[in-house]
Amino acid sequence: MTNSIKGIILAGGSGTRLYPLTHAVSKQLVPIYNKPMIYYPLSTLMLAGISKVLVITTPQDQDAFRRLLGDGNHLGLSIEYAAQPKPEGLAQAFRAVGLEEKPVKPRSSYAVTGLYFYDNQVLDIAAGLKPSARGELEITDVNAAYLRRGQLQVEKLGRGIAWLDTGTHEALLDASTFIRTIEERQGLMVACVEEIAFRMGYITSDDVLRIGRSMKGNSYGQYLLRLFESEP
Repeated sequence: MTNSIKGIILAGGSGTRLYPLTHAVSKQLVPIYNKPMIYYPLSTLMLAGISKVLVITTPQDQDAFRRLLGDGNHLGLSIEYAAQPKPEGLAQAFRAVGLEEKPVKPRSSYAVTGLYFYDNQVLDIAAGLKPSARGELEITDVNAAYLRRGQLQVEKLGRGIAWLDTGTHEALLDASTFIRTIEERQGLMVACVEEIAFRMGYITSDDVLRIGRSMKGNSYGQYLLRLFESEP
């Protein structure tokens, strides 16, 4: 069933809270410890069994994403690109009985992590949206439409799962420190797309070793090479 599902990564935002950094580079290409930010949502889609991905970028940043990810073939994926000239925004907070976009006084501690699964109804719903007071088409309004239809389902993330804001300079540092701590304590890499591609059966061990050898001068490449040291 997941083979018919296409994942979408919205990487077209302007990242104004990260200026001047994001004047030069897309927020999704900023490093979170030892890998670009986009590896984290991409790894989430891969772990969900989704191998067809559309990356939506700004026109000026698209070449950089293509250089990083290509067409996804090296990961056993099919990656396509689309340009979004004007950032439209994302939902930041919601409730199981109601939805609010960036509430001043949240009614609970729950927040949307930005991971949504939609059926084909979303095409008609999105086509009928009107810009909000911010002049944007809000993803919250899409979710609210499903809520009104009684079709909105909420899954709370379990213990052991962390969601980190990366919208400010301080948050970027906190996220990098968190990832570094996890990886050093566990000896396992978080959001290593090559390892995930291998575990999911998208690529072979030879593919991983080839990629690892191309980066053997740093800890990322060395990690990929170590994956098969103890295997027969």
